[in-house]
Amino acid sequence: MTRFTIITLTLVALLAAGLVLGGGYAGAALFYITVFTFFMDKIAGLAAPDAPEGAEFPAGLGLSVVLGLVHFPLLFGGALTIGSGRLEAWEGVALFFGLALFLGQVSNSNAHELIHRGARAPRALGVAVYTSLLFGHHASAHRLVHHVHAATDRDPNTARLGEGFWRYAARAWAGSFRQGFRAEQALSARKRRLHPYAIYGGGALAALVGVGLLGGPSALLAYVALCIYAQLQLLLSDYVQHYGLMRAPREGGRLEPMGARHSWNARQGFSSGLMLNAPRHSDHHANPGRAYPGLRLDREAMPILPHSLPVMAVLALVPPLWRRVMDRRARAWTRAASFAPEPVLAE
Repeated sequence: MTRFTIITLTLVALLAAGLVLGGGYAGAALFYITVFTFFMDKIAGLAAPDAPEGAEFPAGLGLSVVLGLVHFPLLFGGALTIGSGRLEAWEGVALFFGLALFLGQVSNSNAHELIHRGARAPRALGVAVYTSLLFGHHASAHRLVHHVHAATDRDPNTARLGEGFWRYAARAWAGSFRQGFRAEQALSARKRRLHPYAIYGGGALAALVGVGLLGGPSALLAYVALCIYAQLQLLLSDYVQHYGLMRAPREGGRLEPMGARHSWNARQGFSSGLMLNAPRHSDHHANPGRAYPGLRLDREAMPILPHSLPVMAVLALVPPLWRRVMDRRARAWTRAASFAPEPVLAE
């Protein structure tokens, strides 16, 4: 837990100082989550340790709650500060991109962790984080659609082989919104409860109105831009981690179960610590309730990305370059997997 705590809260401290003091702190935060993270990932000694079979790992809930709570002053305080005009141009740019990367890489990963928790309060905090990013429907679509249909054509967040990111992003956003709504509608009809999309919409509207009243049009524009940037990174994460890996059909029309070979993973320790082990994606799909400190990485059974998840996300922004790097790997893995038994990742 020490690794996760130091890596994430150092970034939080730099961003908070950038909000309050401006100056070099905003630039330091941006440097930390980009250049510093890139080079720290290159240090082999910081590779994330594997979780031994049967070992007990801490739940990590305390850090998740702290990160969930600090998300709101950073997001809304950042929008108001950037929109206020009191910062120099370079300070505003550095603060915007540092915050946006934090929201997309750390807050997104943490909210993802929270919505998978069994207790109601952590789940509600995760939903609130996604709602504040104007992306509340993801809390429904991820659990009720993605985890059920990942690595199939029925999942809007699974990228097809050869599909460019920008085409995927539009399809995934709209598809996850629709399918998440339908899944929640069926549950609401049975349980006679308020439809969660009403909460997502109401929360988003309250956030937009509040920022607009407090900070005016400039702050509102900054807020919306931060949310769009964060959503883009969330979609990039799904795109990279599920690109071109599909479940094979079996006799009777059924598909093979979701397994180790149906998600891309990254082994780099620093960025993995920053994203609460989100790059250990295969084990998460096999065991959605497993807390992030205990996620395993089997380098033999799981597809491994050639670079860290943030680096691969940058490559994905240029579809021809992405396909050159990833298509042959996806095809090779698919061919190899068709002749190998599916490893089982059990509790």
